[in-house]
Amino acid sequence: MAQFTYSRLNHLLRLSVNKPSLLRTGVELTDGPACYVQFVRRQRSVDSKTLQERQRQQMAKGLPKQKPITGVKQIIVVASGKGGVGKSTTAVNLALGLSVNDPSKSVGLLDADIYGPSIPKLMNLKGNPELSDDNRMLPLINYGIPCMSMGFLVEDAAPIVWRGLMVMSAIEKLLRQVDWGRLDYLVVDMPPGTGDVQLSITQNIPVSGAVIVSTPQDIALLDARRGAEMFKKVNVPVLGLVQNMSVFQCPNCHHQTHIFGSDGARQLAQTLGVPFLGDVPLHLNIRETSDKGKPVVISSPDSPEAEAYRKVASAVVQRLEVINS
Repeated sequence: MAQFTYSRLNHLLRLSVNKPSLLRTGVELTDGPACYVQFVRRQRSVDSKTLQERQRQQMAKGLPKQKPITGVKQIIVVASGKGGVGKSTTAVNLALGLSVNDPSKSVGLLDADIYGPSIPKLMNLKGNPELSDDNRMLPLINYGIPCMSMGFLVEDAAPIVWRGLMVMSAIEKLLRQVDWGRLDYLVVDMPPGTGDVQLSITQNIPVSGAVIVSTPQDIALLDARRGAEMFKKVNVPVLGLVQNMSVFQCPNCHHQTHIFGSDGARQLAQTLGVPFLGDVPLHLNIRETSDKGKPVVISSPDSPEAEAYRKVASAVVQRLEVINS
């Protein structure tokens, strides 16, 4: 906001003394100190709106034009404001759930977390991508899902110590220099937070919608809300919220405990005015199958945990149909 200095105020006061005072809205001001205060307030409002409009125009000029990824029909980003809420596990099982629910649909999985890639471990994939005839990287495939990750390009234990420009360059390569073939859905596992990578992806490619993952815990919900608000600001539809680790059931007595609280994500979805996509329980089976690189949707298809992910996948498809209609 432009600063309203003492000298500028003094100038306006002199003008108001020399001639009748009329605001730009055409409302006549009465004499006395009250009119000066009213004038200052309205002038500030006009200056603020003008500045905001100029900033919007400047930002629009600097934004890159969105270009679709060749061969990809719809892009779904899976995001969270905070790490450690099970976002990557949800992204993997969402991709598999989309494929299992409708085998006629082709689904891909992109790991956009440059600093902490998880897809190679979760999908039990290793090795360097081969190159196509036009020098684009070919995704590695497991369980029928083509995958691409920075984890395929570096050693398992090698830290990625890069500054922002190198990270942006890597994201550009993962977006533009991968031969996905023909995909109905590309699920993108986003890094946690609301920083450069999120902005780069949403500004460079047409994202069909964002899935926000959170636990019911208050501290996680704060960041989940920031993530949802970020996508709204960059005009990406929020498909809805997934409540991960919603409840723990004792394997012996079957007593249910809400370790992280109950229904926090459901209530947040209502507050934001977006759909609630479903609950995923805190279960040992999900952790064990993920660590083995055998996601629960594939390794335990008849389990309640797998059913929970398939329901989330169905809700995502229904939401996309509503948005696209």
